[in-house]
Amino acid sequence: MSEIPASAPDCLFCRIVAREIPATAVKDGDRVLAFQDVNPQAPTHVLVIPRAHHRDVGALAAADPATLADLVSMAAAVAADAGEDSYRLVFNTGERSGQSVFHVHGHVLAGRPLSWPSG
Repeated sequence: MSEIPASAPDCLFCRIVAREIPATAVKDGDRVLAFQDVNPQAPTHVLVIPRAHHRDVGALAAADPATLADLVSMAAAVAADAGEDSYRLVFNTGERSGQSVFHVHGHVLAGRPLSWPSG
């Protein structure tokens, strides 16, 4: 198994974690960070990411399940803090699914009816 880098120099989200690129933080933890999406698709649209670089949710689950649990817990707290008891947590995995930043991130979506299938 290859070593997982703590950060990747060309990764947008690693640069946000390093505070090289500004983001509107919503919650901040030891292993995870939540910030507003710059292109919101719902009244509440927050991204929750691990501070360490992992390509996608499967890679994070394999390498560090405790951080994945922290990420999911933070997503629930973000929704609760927004006054939402219903929310969607979405992880896109791979280019064909719509993943455009290859640093795992969960989208917390709430504040409007969310239909299914999503797209």
